[in-house]
Amino acid sequence: MDDGKRGNSPYRGPPGRKPDKRQRELERSARPATPARGDSPRGAHGRDDAARGTRARGDASRTRFEAPRDDAHDAQEPREPREQRLYGVNACLAMFAARPQDLRKVWLLESRLTTLRHVVAHCVKARLGYTVVDDEDLRRLSGSEHHEGVVFAVAPAAEANLSEWLRDLAPGPQLAIWLDGVGNPHNLGAILRSAAHFGVAGLLLPKHSPLALSGAAARVAEGGAEKVPMVRLGRPDNALAQLRSAGFVPAATVVRGGEPLYAQPLPERLLLLIGAEQTGIDPALADAAARKLAIPGTGAVESLNVAAATAVFLGEWWRNWRRA
Repeated sequence: MDDGKRGNSPYRGPPGRKPDKRQRELERSARPATPARGDSPRGAHGRDDAARGTRARGDASRTRFEAPRDDAHDAQEPREPREQRLYGVNACLAMFAARPQDLRKVWLLESRLTTLRHVVAHCVKARLGYTVVDDEDLRRLSGSEHHEGVVFAVAPAAEANLSEWLRDLAPGPQLAIWLDGVGNPHNLGAILRSAAHFGVAGLLLPKHSPLALSGAAARVAEGGAEKVPMVRLGRPDNALAQLRSAGFVPAATVVRGGEPLYAQPLPERLLLLIGAEQTGIDPALADAAARKLAIPGTGAVESLNVAAATAVFLGEWWRNWRRA
């Protein structure tokens, strides 16, 4: 176990102390990390998107859009830095490849020492703690049965603001996703995985949405969370005005009443507005969309899961603009 002293060798071998002392040391080493929203089993499998989305948006999101103004003065204040738990082999390896400077501590099974030997070497060189623990410890540290033998404590990736993201965006075909009310971390993770696969330029989050990357979402994303920037928006009217000025055509995804997805080509720069499965998109946001798109099917079920539907939309845009 980690003895807490930075100057000592961080690897102390497989744990073998008495359970009461070992438990106290594990809890002490874990104390600085605050699990992100949705990391616990209850958060990952709790209320559905409809309940989360309705409560998160509240009455404020139902107000009429106001006249655009400079969004630079309307962006959300930066959030307080915090420590976050990531787990799952692919999620942790992708994080380490993208931003090793944000790694704070590692817990892993002895069987993962070979797979993660380059991470362990980095910990030794950077004098970061890493501790070999057992399966029960990792379940407790991650809040999940699906830790896959490793948990990282990391500094969370920073969210960009819309102006910065647009400034750095490459010219040509681009696809962005605006998530309105999606709250389940498994759905967020699946959307991020599809977004990385189809080259989505950014995942846009409403200003007051509690939605953010959690350990559960990062694990389901299988490394995709490190490939797709998450962008925090200001006021929706200002954000739409900026996106339109950059050439994006907003298209609302709907279950019924929309044009079939395959009826005509999708725009070169597409802003896909995705809502929660039961509540859908905010009516004001849907009314502001230039197009409304639906996925045609047999009608045997009302609709697809939000993550599955997103993958279908992304795949069709890729076929239009990115195919070899």
